[in-house]
Amino acid sequence: MLKPGLRYSHIGIPIKDRDLPIYLEACKVYINDFNDEPYAVEWLKFEEGSPFPEILQKQAHIAYECDDLEEAMKGLKVLVEPFDAAPGLKCAFVEADGLGIELMQRF
Repeated sequence: MLKPGLRYSHIGIPIKDRDLPIYLEACKVYINDFNDEPYAVEWLKFEEGSPFPEILQKQAHIAYECDDLEEAMKGLKVLVEPFDAAPGLKCAFVEADGLGIELMQRF
């Protein structure tokens, strides 16, 4: 059963062999818009020196939208503290059972 308050958003997969259209300077990562993908896949191409933890740079993560980011993070190991990812969107990354999880709250 899915944790209450979470709604599946996308899967993020790190790659090295593709050019991607969106650059997030603070994260040193190129991405695509997963909303434009038929299967909600976010491709990520990290630059050397990215501040993101190795677990997120080397393995896939699953992303969920939530109504309360702080509540969704409770009891989980925080990998990346909440940050403003885009206008009206706050994100954080946590780890659960060795898997990176992205939590997203729209406001």
